[in-house]
Amino acid sequence: MQPDTSISPGKPSAKPNHRWLRWLPGVTMLREYQTSWLPKDIAAGLVLTTMLVPVGIAYAEASGVPGVYGLYATIVPLLAYAVFGPSRILVLGPDSALAAPILAVVVTAAAGDPSRAIAVASMMAIVSGVFCIAMGVLRLGFITELLSKPIRYGYMNGIAIAVLISQLPKLFAIKIDEAGPLRDLLSLGMGIANGKTNWYSFAVGAASLALILFLKRFEKVPGILIAVVLATLCVSVFGLDSLGVKVLGKIPQGLPSFVLPWANGADLTRIIVGGCAVALISFADTSVLSRTFAARSRSRVDPNQEMVGLGAANLAAGLFQGFPISSSSSRTPVAEAAGAKTQLSGVVGALAVALLLIAAPNLMRYVPNSALAAVVIAAAIGLFEITDLKRIYRIQQWEFWLAMVCFVGVAVFGAITGICIAVVIAVIEFLWDGWRPHFAVLGHVDDVRGFHDIKRYPNAARIPGLLLFRWDAPLFFANSELFQERLLQAVEESPTPVRRVVVAAEPVTSVDVTSADMLLELIRVLNERGITLHFAEMKDPVRDKLKRFELMELVGAERFHPTIDSAVDYHLGKAEGSTGGHGG
Repeated sequence: MQPDTSISPGKPSAKPNHRWLRWLPGVTMLREYQTSWLPKDIAAGLVLTTMLVPVGIAYAEASGVPGVYGLYATIVPLLAYAVFGPSRILVLGPDSALAAPILAVVVTAAAGDPSRAIAVASMMAIVSGVFCIAMGVLRLGFITELLSKPIRYGYMNGIAIAVLISQLPKLFAIKIDEAGPLRDLLSLGMGIANGKTNWYSFAVGAASLALILFLKRFEKVPGILIAVVLATLCVSVFGLDSLGVKVLGKIPQGLPSFVLPWANGADLTRIIVGGCAVALISFADTSVLSRTFAARSRSRVDPNQEMVGLGAANLAAGLFQGFPISSSSSRTPVAEAAGAKTQLSGVVGALAVALLLIAAPNLMRYVPNSALAAVVIAAAIGLFEITDLKRIYRIQQWEFWLAMVCFVGVAVFGAITGICIAVVIAVIEFLWDGWRPHFAVLGHVDDVRGFHDIKRYPNAARIPGLLLFRWDAPLFFANSELFQERLLQAVEESPTPVRRVVVAAEPVTSVDVTSADMLLELIRVLNERGITLHFAEMKDPVRDKLKRFELMELVGAERFHPTIDSAVDYHLGKAEGSTGGHGG
């Protein structure tokens, strides 16, 4: 370690001497570590441990695997992220948002076998890790930006309701066959009506949930830890396990071992799709959380390196008997509030959990399942977004209904299918604006500078013989035919015979081969009518593409104008030269 210097944890780190070190931000951080940070990191790590243990166990149970594997999925990913992750205080581990998609795959593939369940979940973690690392190395960290805010709200609300419903049977101590959120809710209702509820279990879980929600308003109070400890003491002291309250039971002593997971006969396609789905969810959440905390410390986090760090943590989890993990929006603020300066706080937390597994695993023997369900339900409630959806409904109703479609997709068809629906909708939404973009015929408006849409300015004057046509999108295969159709329609509807068309091309940011071929056909059609095609304000990169597509020579450099005004002046000058007047 170096002596204390003026370097601040909020400032970008110095460039490493070796290029490969850019993939290991933790090593770079260690080279700059200040001794004054150590007490704060140790204290924050110990505080963090009080949340890592109950939350890790709860989210493991919610994901369909035995609780101890939640601790395995806490220890190893924190150590891996400390080396590969770019964020200084981000805390990774099992997460409520991933519970539903993991459970959806595990339930169908494991058939109630715990060892098979963890093998399937670990395979998902490896798929998720490889996916994230590949996307990071290929610098595709922007991929999650395809999911708009309404779509993210929709699928997260859907996941929240799916997670909540999946935990209700544990709260009531009723065993049901997993068959999707709505059918599970129906089965639960029938079980309650038939008197299958264990009311001792419900009382412990409901009290734990109420206490967690009540203590949530006090930021510095470890509400989850207090609720779980009190529930465990209650079960142990009053012997509620003998009255049917299910408990965690004996936890194996020791640390996770290196294992290459494999489940014979498992549906690999479903595991791969599920792994990629949780990768998208975890990176979407991680990138937002990482940017939020980086902004607070006035530093910058590379989204591609963030994807590599998240991928390395998932890969490590899968190879050491864990399951897919993500960043935590509840544990990270705890680390920050406790004074964490670097990822060393996460390392301290991981080592403390490991020590617990080695020295005192029986401390968790009487943790009731209904209390763990309460932890997950409280987290699921926190996932719901209602307020901003109300605002979206007020200002843009079609995007609100888009969110509702995603929500219903997850709630009805399950997390994996629902997320796939969300991604498909996101791609369609992305393409729609370019597929059917806005276009305008332009005219001159008195006392308003420039040329404007004649639909918005009905009194706009159009220049005889000239059609000014603006297309507000890139030209590509999906909209090229529409471009030609709309332009020729505007020619037909012109109040005066058109001799020249000027495309106001400033909004056109790209062209492809299909649209270039369309322009060739359009030039031929216009030439047959005695009309020439010109362009104004076209960006240089787009002109370079037209050169590469061998269109520039055919069109002629004189038909490309720097501004719409210069194109109009060119038309009026030509009209004056040919008619002896100004052309009206």
